[in-house]
Amino acid sequence: MLTQRQLFLQHNAQTTLEPLLLEFTKASGMYLYDTEGKKYMDLIAGIGVSNVGHCHPAVVDAVKQQAESYMHIMVYGEFVQSPQVNFAKALSEVLPENLNSTYFVNSGAEAVEGAMKLAKRYTHRTEIIACNHSYHGSTQGALSLMGNEEFKQAYRPLLPHIKFINYNVTADLNQITNKTAAVFIETIQGEAGIRIADKAWFKALREKCTATGTLLVLDEIQCGFGRTGKLFGFEHFDIVPDILLLAKGIGGGMPIGAFVSSREIMISLATNPILGHITTFGGHPVSCAAGLATLQTILKENIVSNVEDKGNLFKKLLKHPAIKEVRGIGLMIAIEFEDFLTNKKIIDACIADGVISDWFLHCSNSMRIAPPLIITEKEIEEACRIILKNIAQSVI
Repeated sequence: MLTQRQLFLQHNAQTTLEPLLLEFTKASGMYLYDTEGKKYMDLIAGIGVSNVGHCHPAVVDAVKQQAESYMHIMVYGEFVQSPQVNFAKALSEVLPENLNSTYFVNSGAEAVEGAMKLAKRYTHRTEIIACNHSYHGSTQGALSLMGNEEFKQAYRPLLPHIKFINYNVTADLNQITNKTAAVFIETIQGEAGIRIADKAWFKALREKCTATGTLLVLDEIQCGFGRTGKLFGFEHFDIVPDILLLAKGIGGGMPIGAFVSSREIMISLATNPILGHITTFGGHPVSCAAGLATLQTILKENIVSNVEDKGNLFKKLLKHPAIKEVRGIGLMIAIEFEDFLTNKKIIDACIADGVISDWFLHCSNSMRIAPPLIITEKEIEEACRIILKNIAQSVI
C-alpha cells in the first residue's frame, strides 16, 4: 500500500523538485503535529495566514455554524449573504472612512487582479506602476507586477504598460504621471526580505498620486491584520490608500482575499459593462464567517497591542556573528545570512529540531520569521534558542 507521501508525489502537482514532504495530522495554536506525534513550532504561520493561531476556537466555531446554515448559494454580488455583509461592515468600522466598500475574492492574487481592473476602469488609464523586488501573486496580471525577472521570464508575454520604480527612492516618484492608473505598493515589502520605507517617502508617494489623479493601491496581503504591530501597516506612515488589498491573515486559515475602496470608486465595476468583475466562490460564506471571527478575536483579545514588543524580543535575542542583519517590523522579520546555502542549511536544521521557518523569494539568503501573533515570550525565547543552536552547528 502506497504511503501518503508516495501518493502526494504521484498525484499532486509539484512546485519544486524537492518538496519538504512534511506530513501533519493536526495544528493548534502555535504548533503543528506530524504523523508520529512530533510537535513543531510554526514560525511562519502558513506564510502569514494564521495570525490568531491554528484552529482558533472562535474561528472553528464560526466555520461550523456557517457550514450548517448554508455554503455556496450564488455567485458573488447577487444574493444578500449575511456573512459577507457582516464582515464587510466590520472591516469598514476599523478602516478609514473612504475605505467603505469591500469586494471579497478567494486569495491575495485575485485581490490584485480585481484592483488592477478597478483602477483601469475608474481612471480610464492603462499604465500601472509597481516596485522592483515586489511580490503581488502568481496569476498572469499579478505576475506582471512582480519586480523579479527570474520568476516571470518564462511566462511572457505578460501585461503591457507596466513600469517599475525603486521602493523608498524619492526621485523615482517622478515616473508617476497623469497617464498612470495606479501605483501598486507593498506597504512593507515582504518577499524582498522585509524592507520598510521612510514615512517621508510614503507621504511623497501619496501626494504624487493625489496630484496626478493616480490611485494608490497598498498591498497588505502579508502585513495586514496586526502583523506589523498595528491593525494595518499604512497606519505607521500616516497615509490612506485609495484601494487596500487584503488576504492571508484575514481568514484565520480559510481562503479569502479582498480589495477595499470607496463606494464611489468601486461602483464603476457595476456599469459599462455590468458585471465588471465576477467570481463564483469569492466571498464564500464560510470564509467570510471565519474572517469576521478572526477580526473580532484580534480586537477582543487585544492581540495587536504587544506585537511590537514580541518583535523586539526576537531582535534582542537573535545575536550571532553569522547573522548579518535582523530586519523587521512587529512580527514580520528577516534574519540575513551570508548566502542562500547557509540560510537553507540553518532552516533545514531548525525544521529537524522542531522549528519551522523558510526563506524569501527575492531574498533567499534571509530566514523568515512571521509566527502567529499569539506567540508568547517563552515561546520566542525557545525558538531563538533553537535557531541560535542550529546557526552555531551549521556555520563553520
